[in-house]
Amino acid sequence: MPINDAIEEAQDRGLDLMEVAPNAKPPVCKIVNYGKLKYEEKKKKQINKKKQHVVKLKEIRLRPRIDTHDLETKLNRGRKFLEDGCKLKITLMFRGRELARTDLGIDVMNEVLESLSDIAVIEKENPLEGRRMSVVLTAK
Repeated sequence: MPINDAIEEAQDRGLDLMEVAPNAKPPVCKIVNYGKLKYEEKKKKQINKKKQHVVKLKEIRLRPRIDTHDLETKLNRGRKFLEDGCKLKITLMFRGRELARTDLGIDVMNEVLESLSDIAVIEKENPLEGRRMSVVLTAK
């Protein structure tokens, strides 16, 4: 159908003429309600966005000379983060002379990993970087 006839037909129906395949010989057009089409596309995007799951990264900061009760409290918090579906980053920070005794920090980190091993696995382990040592855990 000639283009002018197609435009008239679309106007008579109160709709829009939309080009579907411009590279085809002859070009293919479609008579649609363009506003309704855009609205439906927008709704589909919203539904798809709602369905996707964003993984959050939560962090717990520790020190090498942390007391046992404080460590238990932080581990309980970390356990809750993992159960909620978040990734958990455990950062061990050293200050001043604590860097001379990194073995104390490694002991604390091993204790943390051992206590969380029932619900988490190590995703990424960073050895000592400057004054920090970190491990990223994900739920099993």
